[in-house]
Amino acid sequence: MAESEECCSTQVINGDGSFNDEGIDHFVKEIKLAECGLSYAVVSIMGPQSSGKSTLLNHLFHTNFREMDAFMGRSQTTKGIWIAKCAGLEPCTLVMDLEGTDGRERGEDDTAFEKQSALFALAVSDIVLINMWCHDIGREQAANKPLLKTVFQVMMRLFSPRKTTLMFVIRDKTRTPLEHLEPVLREDIQKIWDSVPKPEAHMETSLSEFFNVEVVALSSYEGKEELFKEQVANLRQRFFHSIAPGGIAGDRRGAVPASGFSFSAQHIWKVIKENKDLDLPAHKVMVATVRCEEIASEKYTSFTSNENWHSLEEAVKSGPVAGFGKKLNSILYTSLSEYDAEATYFDEGVRSAKRKHLEEKLLQLVQPAYQSMLGHLRIETLEKFKEAFDKALKGDEGFSVAACKCIKTYMASFDAGYADAAVKLANWDSSKIRDKLRRDINDHIASVRAAKLSELTSSYEAKLNEALSGPVEALLDGANKETWPLIRKLLQRETESILSGLSTALSGFDMDEQTQKKTLTSLENHARGVVEGKAKEEAGRVLIRMKDRFSTLFNHDSESMPRVWTGKEDIRSITKTAHSAALKLLSVMAAIRLDDNVDNIENTLCSALLDTKGIASVTKWGSTTSDPLASSTWDKVPPNKILITPVQCKILWRQYRAETEYCVTQAISAQEANKRSNNWLPPPWAIVALIILGFNEFLTLLRNPLYVGIIFVGYLMLKALWVQLDISGEFSHGVLPGIISLSTKFIPTIMSLLKKLAEEGQAAANNNPQSTNGSASKSLPNTTSPLLTASSTVTSSANGTKEE
Repeated sequence: MAESEECCSTQVINGDGSFNDEGIDHFVKEIKLAECGLSYAVVSIMGPQSSGKSTLLNHLFHTNFREMDAFMGRSQTTKGIWIAKCAGLEPCTLVMDLEGTDGRERGEDDTAFEKQSALFALAVSDIVLINMWCHDIGREQAANKPLLKTVFQVMMRLFSPRKTTLMFVIRDKTRTPLEHLEPVLREDIQKIWDSVPKPEAHMETSLSEFFNVEVVALSSYEGKEELFKEQVANLRQRFFHSIAPGGIAGDRRGAVPASGFSFSAQHIWKVIKENKDLDLPAHKVMVATVRCEEIASEKYTSFTSNENWHSLEEAVKSGPVAGFGKKLNSILYTSLSEYDAEATYFDEGVRSAKRKHLEEKLLQLVQPAYQSMLGHLRIETLEKFKEAFDKALKGDEGFSVAACKCIKTYMASFDAGYADAAVKLANWDSSKIRDKLRRDINDHIASVRAAKLSELTSSYEAKLNEALSGPVEALLDGANKETWPLIRKLLQRETESILSGLSTALSGFDMDEQTQKKTLTSLENHARGVVEGKAKEEAGRVLIRMKDRFSTLFNHDSESMPRVWTGKEDIRSITKTAHSAALKLLSVMAAIRLDDNVDNIENTLCSALLDTKGIASVTKWGSTTSDPLASSTWDKVPPNKILITPVQCKILWRQYRAETEYCVTQAISAQEANKRSNNWLPPPWAIVALIILGFNEFLTLLRNPLYVGIIFVGYLMLKALWVQLDISGEFSHGVLPGIISLSTKFIPTIMSLLKKLAEEGQAAANNNPQSTNGSASKSLPNTTSPLLTASSTVTSSANGTKEE
């Protein structure tokens, strides 16, 4: 044998007819038969004792079955049935060596084992080799005809058609050609088949439906050993791919998977053994079978109509029943005891089998009620657990402690209820119900934990919102170079405080470190999200903030007092300071700076928007090649941290300048108007010139005091008109608007002034009646007095109106 593969053999059936189940299981595992699926074949050999069966198998399949030692005499070599794996054949091929027939060791009359082993070989094998001597062809006994006749008869009665190949191996072939020997053999086999009594189902079944018949001839092993080996080698080639279509193995109907070979063989042997001597069962067994079945059927019917059982079945539908197991066990034991009493005198094997069958049927009948009882018990336990767990959480106990105590208590309660409901006859596994209860409890705990954690984290998130939103908004409102450092400190302080509180609260949940860390990290990210969200919100209002800051700094002095543009203020410097503050706010709001990274946003904005040289270089001829704001990202700032891009900053600044320009213009106009109103005196040189040139006129006035009175009255009139018309205020808005406004007010003001003078004069005449013949020197005061009074009144009225 040149093949490197080693064969493996074991005894399937002992000499006493016992099936070697442990040995065959070990054999199947050792050769890894289960991995073959349906890709395996079984070959067996039968024939007379000492006919060279083992020798043929060892040469044909390279097995190592024990061979007869010719020098020790002819005796039984193989006892029982042995099996081995053939070496070097595809597919996996198992070969069985049967104990030889017609042996003196078993005796002349004991042919039962021969028949059983032959039937077993036909039932499990795809190919059966029938080893026979050439000179036995045509003989009645030597060619195994009686054995084949019995085997054919019982096989049709016990087994369904399974096409098996019968290969007759003619040993020590003589000069008679095989062409003459084969027809004789086939005719004899057909006669055996035709003469066998067949069951009604197989009355018309032909031999070809059960068997393929093959005939081969081999030379003498002892006389022509080399020729024998050559012929065996040629025959071996036919067993390669034996199960392929057209192969030697037949159609393999009903072939079992390799993993079930051991069980199948054991069951087939059991069927054969129960039909000992291949006869019908004994009469007493048959009677016991029929009668025990009747008794079992009666007890089953009696149980189904039992009032106690019906009451228990109905009660358990609506809820758990106390003492369920005890009540059900009592009913079951009563039925089985009645069966035992009536079947006690029948065959023990049949009686036990039927009792077991009755027990199985009764348990199958009561199992739904039992499952319903366990279901109610599970639901009731779960509800009690939920109630107790919720109550425990309202106390001072931690979440994990409360959960563990409740689980322990109510799982023990379920186990006690299960023990009370147990059916002693059944070996039912309640682990699935218990596992379901435990899963339901765990799911409830998980849902409560999730709700509690969600509530807890939400409360701490609300605390973070309250602790961060207002301060961050205030810091961003007063943006300066310290804004983001202060926000970082605020964020760190508040986050550490809140995280410490949350960590302490989470300790009661018995969370693993990774989950707890994940929860804390989520809250920390929420804190950053609050700050970032507030920053984004404030960034959307940056233009309003910039204008408010400009207005505050431009219109109020260092002491927060409103500015009065008297002409002494440096509007250019004030404007530049206000613009710088607004630009500082824009630079602060341009990006989120929760990390310590340094950026150059402020310098970039200052150089691009405040530096007039830089602006000129950018705007000249419309060139933007060196514009630092012509970008959508800031240098050294991650894109996700940018709130306002450089391009947006440029647009915002342009809009800001346009909306603050009017305020600056108004301040300049007010300052110029104030200067004009305060400079009513002529220049000093003009005053000197007036004194020199008007010296003569001055002497004239001194010589004639009446002129002084007239001039004084005219002065008062002009002053009253000046105050009443508010000339300085009208011209503060410009020359043309002032002239137009005065033109509309001049006539009404003159009329009002004259009316007041008339009223004052009339009042003076009524209070001081004098003669019309008075002197002129006394009438002058009376003439001027109403004018002075009216002038004073108008002036006071104008001043009062102005002050209001």
